[in-house]
Amino acid sequence: MFRSDLWAAAFVRRHNDLGHMCVVARRGDPIAGQIFIEIDHLNGTVSLLTPAPATARRDDDADRLFVRRFDHGDAAAVAARIAREAEFDPDLWVLSLEMRGGDAGVTVVGT
Repeated sequence: MFRSDLWAAAFVRRHNDLGHMCVVARRGDPIAGQIFIEIDHLNGTVSLLTPAPATARRDDDADRLFVRRFDHGDAAAVAARIAREAEFDPDLWVLSLEMRGGDAGVTVVGT
């Protein structure tokens, strides 16, 4: 698996190249920090993708896997969840993405 800092940089660049506004809102551990993706849908709702549990991985999975914790939810609830996670795990990364659609270009499991 790629280092967190390299994966985050590639994700941000790819989305900015596509015309989506994407920034690193919180930097975590450069090597193994968990990555959360906060998606602002530009309509007052926010989605949150978090790393999938290890039990969701298969041997042939090459990329990071995510689960959808919030789907077009309240921005304050998402911010509160991120704040709680950051207290527990100070190595956490948060990538903030603005896009109208819901496909962030990552593998989402359990949907």
